[in-house]
Amino acid sequence: MNHLTSTYHIPLVILSVIIAILASYTVLHLSVRLIKAKPPARYIWLTAGAFAMGLGIWAMHFIAMLAFQMAMPVSYDFGMVFVSIIPAIVSAALAFYMISRPDMGNRQIYLGSLFIATGIVSMHYTGMKAMIMAADIVYDPILWTLSAIIAFVASVAALYLLKYVSQNAEKPGINWFKLVSSIVMGFAISGMHYTGMAAAKFMPHEGHQHIMTQNIDSTYLAYGIALGVLLLFGILFISMFVDRKFEYQAISSELKFRSVIESANDAIILANRDAEIISWNLGAERMFGYKKDEAIGEKLQLIIPDPCRNNINSFLFENISDLAGSTTELTGLRKNGEELPIELSLAAWGENGQVFFSGIIRDITERKKTESKINRLVYRDPLTGLPNRLLLNDRLKLAISQAEESKKNIGILFIDLDRFKNINDSLGHATGDLLLVEVGKRIKAAIGESDTLSRQGGDEFIILLPQTDANELTKKAQKIIDLFSQSIMIREYELFVTPSIGVAMYPVDGKDIETLIKNADTAMYRVKEQGKNSFQFYAPSMNATVSRKMLLEIGMRKALERDEFKVFYQPQVDVKDGKLIGVEALMRWMHPEWGSISPAEFIPIAEETGLILTLGEWVLEQACVQNKAWQNNGYQPFKVGVNISSRQFQHSNLVEMVKNVLAKTGLAPEYLELELTESIIQSSEDAVVKMQQLRDMGIHLSIDDFGTGYSSLSYLKTFPINTLKIDQTFTRNIYTDPKDASLVDTIINMAHNLDLKVIAEGVETEEQLRFLEEKQCNEAQGYFFSRPIPAEELEIVLAVGV
Repeated sequence: MNHLTSTYHIPLVILSVIIAILASYTVLHLSVRLIKAKPPARYIWLTAGAFAMGLGIWAMHFIAMLAFQMAMPVSYDFGMVFVSIIPAIVSAALAFYMISRPDMGNRQIYLGSLFIATGIVSMHYTGMKAMIMAADIVYDPILWTLSAIIAFVASVAALYLLKYVSQNAEKPGINWFKLVSSIVMGFAISGMHYTGMAAAKFMPHEGHQHIMTQNIDSTYLAYGIALGVLLLFGILFISMFVDRKFEYQAISSELKFRSVIESANDAIILANRDAEIISWNLGAERMFGYKKDEAIGEKLQLIIPDPCRNNINSFLFENISDLAGSTTELTGLRKNGEELPIELSLAAWGENGQVFFSGIIRDITERKKTESKINRLVYRDPLTGLPNRLLLNDRLKLAISQAEESKKNIGILFIDLDRFKNINDSLGHATGDLLLVEVGKRIKAAIGESDTLSRQGGDEFIILLPQTDANELTKKAQKIIDLFSQSIMIREYELFVTPSIGVAMYPVDGKDIETLIKNADTAMYRVKEQGKNSFQFYAPSMNATVSRKMLLEIGMRKALERDEFKVFYQPQVDVKDGKLIGVEALMRWMHPEWGSISPAEFIPIAEETGLILTLGEWVLEQACVQNKAWQNNGYQPFKVGVNISSRQFQHSNLVEMVKNVLAKTGLAPEYLELELTESIIQSSEDAVVKMQQLRDMGIHLSIDDFGTGYSSLSYLKTFPINTLKIDQTFTRNIYTDPKDASLVDTIINMAHNLDLKVIAEGVETEEQLRFLEEKQCNEAQGYFFSRPIPAEELEIVLAVGV
């Protein structure tokens, strides 16, 4: 029996090939998205790709069948037609699954191609079975086999092309490669179909009644299917375009994010749940010393375990919910074993069913150094490094709080160094500073670890002893005194200093910081008054003396304004003829309530508080004004002597101040004599310079209280002085103590040999005066001639003569 002849509707044939090419091009694009996507997006693209490729192959097949025309009517069993779609989709899904596997090799490609080719062949010949016609189909075995081979070869080529395109998506010219590959794949798929159709022979049979189940124009149906498939491809292309746009945005954001991470000075580290590092930036390399390839995938010990925890990583991960969003200070560990302080910020997130951690680690070495420096500046004495007043107050506040709970005592030792001022002034501040440092070390070594030694300033130290008693305080105080029985070597000097220690206890001697320290200070001053180099417990009776000193200090500050200070003058006479040759200006304080206050009581307070600078300048000006007034009133000119205190002499503007006073009052310099003590000039580094400047102005200079200080014969020839004043303690005893008489005689002879004048203080009897006259003393002053008197009374003396 002859088979039926057939023809093809060429436009539909061309359309089927175009559909195959478009399907191939779509599939190649989808393969790129599939490789780049991560679950669950990968599964979505795999499903979309399987449907696109399967429907594309099926559409090409069905349109080609609709293009096939025979001499008899042909209809289709659409149930069978739709069944034929399943093998196409399954084979396409298999193809996408194969390329999504990272381990796809040649063996997998050929095995997968076999299954894909089987699916395509099954789809084709299942579709052929859907043809309803009055004829039987007989296949040419050779062409049938050839169609299967074409399907296999096309599958192999498709998988290789899909693999290549997915792995080289970013290479230049890949789009042209995809276009050419799509054409090759399209023709290969079409070739398989048309080869299979060529293998079919349609044998009509007689007596078979053909039943038309469908009556649809095949051309319109073909175009409709083509349109539907093209719409599907269009949707897929739009989806891929949108996805790619988002991908580019994500890549751009990731690149920006990565650049920020890499440029950060902080270490930014990502790790999985098992603490394996998955991201390591340059900041981490610099901070910890591990290169990226040394860190990725490893569990590095970057943090020193807390002594309370065996595994720091377990601690961090177990407490991530508490630590996330906060910062924790820990100790880091570099590759070389070096430790560093770090600040760690942790975060956690989930992705694809896994938990990941990110950590931002900051090296806070410099911050710790700065904090330490600030701590030293704020809480430490810059010279000795000991706690300062602020830190002592903090620790004392804590100690008081603990003592309240434990019902224990607290001890305060207030230490002041005896004779430190002399050392500091005579040897210089640099030596004094070194001495203070050494003293701090010596005391520090003598106290317990729980005790606090603080420097309050100058040569004052305070020791805080928590949880102690009177017996323990006594032992500590005596131990400190014993420490200073040995000398301290500073540079080439062997120095001796002794401590005066005041002791106060909480709560007996005060229940607050201020009271405790004040009372310990008060007890220390009592030690000073009683001879120094000892210790004294505070007693309430001591406050009476302190209160008196405070009242005097307050009173002095107001006394100048209220004209309570007066200048008295004591005559100085020539021993030979008894004529008045000068006066000494002496300050007196006439308080409206307390009466006359002795200079021996208020002058030391003025020295201590610095008020002596104001008072001293006032006395100098008053004395110069008065002396000039006497001269203006016609009295014979004479010198007025004014005492210069230690604080005044050390002040930098002394010479300028004296010069201004003389200029202001109009008194000639030769009628002013400045009286200096031995200790003043010996403790000043620039004493000679100052004295020479004063002497050059024409001012007379005298050494007051000569013989009572640390006298040195060398300074008598060095310092530009005019007069020596013999202290009254020697003068009063010249008839009762032969040694004092010898000393006075020696001083007079020595002064005359040095071409210096001598004036004796404290002359009270005629016998004393005769002794001085016999020894050829130049001048004398004392009660024998006159007590210190106001200027008004002295004018009477001037008028009648002494």
